[in-house]
Amino acid sequence: MTISDYISSLADNPYFGAGSGIFALGLGAAMLRRGSQGALILFRRHFMITLEVPCRDKSYQWLLQWITQKGARKTQHLSVETSFHQKDSGHVQTKYDFIPSTGTHIMFYGGNWIKVERTRESHTLDLHMGVPWETVTLTAFGRDKNIYFRMLEEARQLALKSTEGKTIMYTADTNDWKPFGHPRQRRPLSSVVLDEGISERISNDCKEFIQNQKWYSERGIPYRRGYLLHGPPGCGKSSYVTALAGELEYGICLLNMSNRSMDDSRLNGLLNIAPQQTIILLEDIDAAFVSREETDEQKLQYRGLNRVTLSGLLNALDGVASSEGRIVFMTTNYLDRLDPALIRPGRVDLKEFIGHCTRYQLEQMYRRFYDGPDLLDFASRFADNVLKQNRPVSPAQIQGYFMIHKLSDQQKVLDNIADLWKN
Repeated sequence: MTISDYISSLADNPYFGAGSGIFALGLGAAMLRRGSQGALILFRRHFMITLEVPCRDKSYQWLLQWITQKGARKTQHLSVETSFHQKDSGHVQTKYDFIPSTGTHIMFYGGNWIKVERTRESHTLDLHMGVPWETVTLTAFGRDKNIYFRMLEEARQLALKSTEGKTIMYTADTNDWKPFGHPRQRRPLSSVVLDEGISERISNDCKEFIQNQKWYSERGIPYRRGYLLHGPPGCGKSSYVTALAGELEYGICLLNMSNRSMDDSRLNGLLNIAPQQTIILLEDIDAAFVSREETDEQKLQYRGLNRVTLSGLLNALDGVASSEGRIVFMTTNYLDRLDPALIRPGRVDLKEFIGHCTRYQLEQMYRRFYDGPDLLDFASRFADNVLKQNRPVSPAQIQGYFMIHKLSDQQKVLDNIADLWKN
C-alpha cells in the first residue's frame, strides 16, 4: 500500500474523520516542530561557538576593518567611513573605508564558515559614545575558541600597522578617551633642542622607569612616575613631550583641567582608564586652580572657573585608588603658583627648567636648519650675535626666524638678528 492509499483509507475511517485523527496529526506536528527546535538549540549549544563584540569594546572597530579587508571582501552590503590624509606633497587625499553594514554576512576563515551579524539598536544609545548601540556577533561551527583569539589578534595587528611610526593623540570625551584627529608622524627627539643634558636626562629616566616594573613591585613602591617641566612660554615644554612620546612609541592623553565639565570624580576615572602605553599631559597646570598659599583676592579671581579641586587632583595622582604604570607630565609657565603639595616627591619625581636659549641651543638649532662647508663657524657667529643683544629669546622665536630665512643666504641670517624681537 502506498502512502496516498494509506491517507485515503484514513479519510474513510469514521474515528479519524470525527476529529480525533486530525488532533493526533496536529499534536504530532507540534511535537515534531518543538523537537526540531530543541534539537537546533542543542546543536547550537554544543556544536557551534558564538562571539559577541559590543561597540564599546576597543576591538570593535579593529574587527570591522579586519572583516572588510581580510574576511568579507565580496560582501555587497557596506557602510562608508570617509577620512582625509595629507600627503608629503601637501595635497589632501580623500580616503573611503568600506565596512560591513548592518545585517548578515558570510565569510570563510581558518577552514570554517562564519556568520557575521552586525546589529544596531536605533532606540538605544551608548551613553559613553553618544551613538546608537551596536554589536557584531560571530557564529562558527565547532567548539574551538582559538579561532576567535586568532581573528582578534590579526585585527589588532592590522590596526597597529595602520598607526605604525605615528603618535596617537587622545582627548577626554565624557567618561572615556577618544582618538583626537589623525595619528601624527612621530617627531624625532633630536628635533626639540633643549639645553645640554636635559633631554637625555628625562628620556633616560622614562626608559629606566618603563623597564623596571618588577623592581617597583618587589619593594612595594607604586609603579608610576611624574614629571614637571617649567619655564617661560615658547621654550619647548609641550613639543618635547610630543617628541618623547614618539621616542618611547607611546600615545599622548591630553587632559584639559580647566574644562567646566571636569570634576574630581571624572578626573580620577579618566586617569584610571587611560589607554596603555600613553603619556598623560596636563598642560598649564597652574591655570587649573590656585595655590592654598594665595591671597583671598587671588582666590576670588579664580573662583568658579572649574570644578576640579586641588585635593581631588592630589588623590587622583597618588591616592589609594590611583592607577599603576602611569607616566604623567605637567607643564607650567609659573612654578611659584603651584602648591607645594602638588610638586612633592611621589607626585613629581623629576623637575626640569626649560628656559630661554643658551649658546648650546642656538648653535644646535642653527646646525639643524642650515648646512654648508662653514656651518660650524656660522653657527658660532650666530650664537655670538644673539647673545650680544642681552635679550632673552625662546626657541619658538628662533624657529620662527629661521622659517622666514629658510632660503636666505647665511650671511643675511646673521645680519638681521634684530628681527628676532620685532613681533
